[in-house]
Amino acid sequence: MDTWIKPDLPPVRVTIGAECAGDLPAREALLDSAFGPGRFRKSSEKLRRGRFPAEGLAFTARDGDRVVGTVRLWNIAAGTAGEALLLGPLATDPSLQGQGIGGRLMAYAISEAARLGHRAILLVGDAPYYNRFGFERRFAQGLSMPGPLEADRFLGLELVAGSLDGASGMLRPTGRHAAIAQRKAA
Repeated sequence: MDTWIKPDLPPVRVTIGAECAGDLPAREALLDSAFGPGRFRKSSEKLRRGRFPAEGLAFTARDGDRVVGTVRLWNIAAGTAGEALLLGPLATDPSLQGQGIGGRLMAYAISEAARLGHRAILLVGDAPYYNRFGFERRFAQGLSMPGPLEADRFLGLELVAGSLDGASGMLRPTGRHAAIAQRKAA
């Protein structure tokens, strides 16, 4: 768990930690607010649909009891590079944007992915924002995603140097199926 207070803005105490089952309604409302209904048509969603996030890699930011940010990482195969993670969506409460909550979530998620031994992370997002975390277009250059994609927004980060060298091919989901896991639990 990571607690942070940004000194140059009104005090907002943000605690970052593992997402809980009880966070799901607030998380969905936050994502609806941040991205609208179009979020379900994105290429990244095709890789997430019907899957659980990667084990131990779903996080929320809280201001007290209120969920004010979210990020998840998902198991994928990155073409010839093999196993990797897909990051997203990352969202913060619109009323608190600009206070560094998204940046703290990103740093926390990347750190945890590295700690758990993952080799690479891919995402679709604004390069100027994600470059500061080490994401670069060159790492995703030879890879593709199902569905339409703005190539300049498709970025990668190597947690292990060389893990995306020369990677090519289509991303595909490899994570646990939500429906199968729910049937086994019943």
